[in-house]
Formats: sequence, structure tokens, C-alpha cells
Amino acid sequence: MLANFKRKFKTLSSPKFIGYAMIGAIATLSAIATGLEINQVQNLERQTQSAFFKWRGSMAPPKDIVILAIDDLSLRQGEFYDPKKRPFLEPFRTTTWKRVVYAQVLEKLVKAGAKVVAFDILFVTPGDHGAADDGKFQTAIAKYGERAVFAASYEFTQIGEANILQLASPDGLFQLKPNTLGLINFQPEVTDNIHRLGVQPPADSGLPIVPTFAAATLNVAKISYPKPKGDGVYFFGGADTWANSQQQIPFYYVVDPDNWNSEQLQGGKFFKDKIVLIGATAASKQDIQNSAMGRMPGIEIHANAIATLMQGKSMADLIANPIQQGIFIFLLVGISGGMLCLFKRPTTQILAAFGIAIAWVGLGYVCFIYTSTILPVAVPAIAIGLNGIALLTTGSIAAQIDKLLLRRTLERYVAAPIVEEIVNQPDNFRDLLEGRTIKAAVLFSDIRGFTTLSSRLPAKLLIQQLNTYLGGMVDAILEYQGTIDKFIGDAIMAEFGSPVSRGEKADAMNAIHAALNMRSVLMELRKVWQSENQIPFSNGIGINYGEVTVGNIGSARRLEYAVIGDTVNVASRVEGMTKDLGTDIVITGNLYEIVKDEIDVVDFGEHALKGRVGNVQLYGVIGLKGCDRNIYEQVQNDLKRHTAVIDILKKGQLPSSQ
Repeated sequence: MLANFKRKFKTLSSPKFIGYAMIGAIATLSAIATGLEINQVQNLERQTQSAFFKWRGSMAPPKDIVILAIDDLSLRQGEFYDPKKRPFLEPFRTTTWKRVVYAQVLEKLVKAGAKVVAFDILFVTPGDHGAADDGKFQTAIAKYGERAVFAASYEFTQIGEANILQLASPDGLFQLKPNTLGLINFQPEVTDNIHRLGVQPPADSGLPIVPTFAAATLNVAKISYPKPKGDGVYFFGGADTWANSQQQIPFYYVVDPDNWNSEQLQGGKFFKDKIVLIGATAASKQDIQNSAMGRMPGIEIHANAIATLMQGKSMADLIANPIQQGIFIFLLVGISGGMLCLFKRPTTQILAAFGIAIAWVGLGYVCFIYTSTILPVAVPAIAIGLNGIALLTTGSIAAQIDKLLLRRTLERYVAAPIVEEIVNQPDNFRDLLEGRTIKAAVLFSDIRGFTTLSSRLPAKLLIQQLNTYLGGMVDAILEYQGTIDKFIGDAIMAEFGSPVSRGEKADAMNAIHAALNMRSVLMELRKVWQSENQIPFSNGIGINYGEVTVGNIGSARRLEYAVIGDTVNVASRVEGMTKDLGTDIVITGNLYEIVKDEIDVVDFGEHALKGRVGNVQLYGVIGLKGCDRNIYEQVQNDLKRHTAVIDILKKGQLPSSQ
């Protein structure tokens, strides 16, 4: 039970599991932030929508919407007033124009065939030029007011200490035709930019319900339009979009006979069947607003709103309910995070995360621009990107930990250069520890008569000498890229070609070189031991080549990197045959066929091996082709003397010097 708990705790505390947990946390936090309509989340989404509009750029607005702009040029016309040559400019002489000029414009536009004339101007107080001036405007309203729309606004008024919301409209000053009021207020946003159509007063305010300026304009013009699916304005462009399309005319052109009869306006024919919007574009009139497409005059925002309704492009959220939107984001981020976990490499995971995030932004853009549908984009895209970063971070940490564990595992068996190659190779290094079948050379080495020596020599002396021997043999094996599989008492098992193969011939020759190296190292050790009056060791080495199964083998408590199979068993039996054959290095026919052009051997013929059906061809290794045979002969003589010593020890007689 304790072991199971430890395993579960190890799994839960692993970097990869922490990465998966972070994906869940990111999805949950994204959903909560969206469901609670946190300002920062709404801000991000609105900024993304503004970016979509800017990416798309400006597009041609509807031809039947015209802006009659109270621009800087119109405001300066009073400077050019001349009672004889330009008497029509008289209303422009003062800072606030005489309202008779609005009467003149209304009359001329209606007579020219304009469908509606919409004033984005609040006429809520008496004019500065007396009742007679207002009366002239009232006369025009009475005569042509059914084709006009007038601005109204919900505004807070300070009454004592109270701040009261009231409707400001020209109703109290002028006698307007029914249903000609339009609300110029826009829905406030956390970004302070205008994205949506007009507002409605609180249900308990007691204020009259007034349609938006855009809706009122279309109603008066008797233009039917699809029922809005949302309240978002579809912006056709930034400031000057109507001007760039030759659909914005200076206000004074209408009262200037020359401009009125110009090729552009054609005596007013230009306005026939048009929606004419009158409003300020001059910065001095302080009606420059922040919109989704940047700062622009309020009249241009109204023009975009009217065009939005006319063309059925009103923007609507795919999921309007914040809670449902939060659930949607949780599923989107969670599922995409699960997809990322299918990839093994952290670099692939983060690239996939950014790919999914970009694809989602692209989908959001397409839906936004071409279907007027608002998808939650910013938060999911950021969350998916964070998923990738989380997996990259935890995956990289996990990879480093895995490499460290693999290094610690292999360094006990494999030469340092091979360890580095394994750890740094691009393939998944974990696969190296999983079960697989490969071809390799397997080497067994054993000390002759070690059982007898261990029963006769003092324990401390025996262990010191054994460690010296094993250290020399291991170094000899590792020098030729061998892998130390295990120690079995005084015996050594090693393989060449696992976990990294250099090729069949190279692996086989490395095994031969290592065996000859072990022979040379042991000769030097024997000289030292003899000089110290210690009994020198001799060994036997058996090598076979063939298929083996390699991997981490053992229980959950103890795993070892090892090879198993018939090739291993044969190599062990061949090592045991060295004593019977009276030599130190014996190889099988399988190995000899690979290296026969490189070495000199003694052919021992076929032999039966214990526990195995059939005979095996065996060869004694003399050395490399053309080598000095003196070393081989000296080893054979040493083996004979060592056998004699062991025989003496078995009889209980320990010589004083060897």
C-alpha cells in the first residue's frame, strides 16, 4: 500500500502531470474570468474586434447614405459673407449659426427628394438669435418635418444633490412630427470605444423609450431592414470613410447656389432617394468619439450604425450568456490542451498550441468580418498559447529529469561518450529503455578458480584485489564502447551494439578489441600482484554474436538495463568452455564469420554446450592479423601456472610467493 502511494505521489508530482494540471487550471480560470465578465477580459475581446476591423481595412459604404458635414470649411463661410454677392452666407456670420439655415437646408433637401434628413444636433434650448429665428425653423419643421429626424439624448442633470437621468429633446421647443426623435447615445464600453448601437433607459426610470438615431432614421425613410441579430455596429471604415467615397458634402454647399448647381450636386439631384445625415465633423464642435475603428466624428458612427442595420450586418455574440460563454471557453481550451498532450515533444506541443491559437483567431476573424458573428477570441487564444508554454516548460523540465535519470542509469554500464550520444540524440530516449530486439555481441568474463581463491584468501585482501581487477576490466570494455550489463560475483557481462549500435562489423570488432584489451590489462595487473606477493588472477572470456532482447528488466522496486536471449546463454556457456579448451578468449562461429578477416584464431571445432541442442563452432583468439604471438603464448603459460596454483590451494597448501 505504501509503495502504491509513493508511486501515485511520484506521478502526481511529476513535471508532466503538473503541466496537465496547469492546462486544467488555465481552462478553469479562463472560463471563470469570462463568466464573471471581468473588465480586463471584455477589454481584450473588444480590442481584438477593433483589430479585426483594422485588418480588414475600409470598405465602400452604401451609396444611399450621405453625410452633410458641419466641417471647418463650412464654419469659416461667415468670413466670406457679402450682402450683394454672397447674401446666402449671412446665417454663418456668428459662432452659432442662425437656425434659419437649418430650415433652408431641410426644405431644399426634402424638395430634392431626400428620403430623410437626420439632424445629429441637439436643438434643446432656444437659439441665440431670437424667437423669430426659431420660428422660421419651426415653419420648416411643420411643413417638411415628416421627412426629418431630430436628435434626443439621455443626460444626467444635477438637481440639488441628486444626479437625475432625463431625456433631452427638442420636443419642448419645437412641435415635431410623431416618431421623429432618434436617440444619439451609444452603449458605453470598458474600452471607452463605441462598439454597439444605442442604449435604452433602465426599466424603472420612468423615461420614455426612444428608438436609436439609426432606427428612427430608417423608419422615417420607410426603409425596411432585417431584424438585428445583435447590437454591434459593423464599421465600414475609420474616419473619412464617407468622404473618401465622395459621400460627404460640406454643409454650406446646400445653401451656396454655385455648389448646389455644380456637377457634383446637380441642383440637388445628388440627394434624391438618399439618407442625409447632418452633423459636426469639425474638431472644434467636440463631437469626435472613440470608436472600434479609432476616433471619428459622431455623425460618421451614426452613418455606420445606419449602414449596419440596412445591410443586416449587426454584430452578435455567438454565445450571449456569459456563463454559457465561460463553459464554451472551458471546453475549447481544455480540449485543445488535451490535443496538445498527444504530442510527445515539448517543442511540437508549443508549435501546435500557437498553430491552434492562430487558427482560432483566424476563424474568429472570418466569422466576425463575413458573418457578423462575434466569437470569444482573445481569451481562448491566449489560454491556448499559455497551454503550450506550460507544456513546453514542464515538458522541458521533465525531459531534463528524464535525461538525468537515464544518464545515471547508463553511466553505471556505458562509456561516457556513448551516454552523451544517447542522451542528446533527437529520438525519444525513453524508447531505449523499452523492450526491443537488436543484434549485439555479448561478452562474458570470469576469474579462473575464484571460488577456491575466495575460500583461502583473507576477505579484505580478496575484495581489494577483486575491485582492482574489475576496475581494470571495466575500463578495458568501456574503452571500446561496450556496455556493462551486470556483475555476477567475479564475472562480468557486457555487450557491444546496445543500446547504440555502430554497425554489425564495428560492434563485433569492438568486442574483439575489448577482449584483447582485457588480456593486456590483466597481464599488467599480474605483474603488479606478483611483485606484491599476491596470487595473480587469470580469466576466461567468451563472446557470441546474435539477436538479443534489450530493455529495463526487473520489478517496480528494482529495474536494470539488461539483455536476455539465447545469444546471451551461448556466450555464458562459451566462457565456461575456456577452461576446457585451455585458452583465455573463445568466440563462436557467428562472431568469427563477421571478423575473420581481421583476426588470427585457433580452430577448436564444434562443441556441445550444456543445456543447448546442437553443437557450436568455437575459435580461440590469438590476436589481430599479423600480431605478435608472444603475448598469446605468454597468456597460455600464465594460465597453466594459474591452474597449478589453484590445484595447490585446493589441497590446502598456500605458496609463499608466485
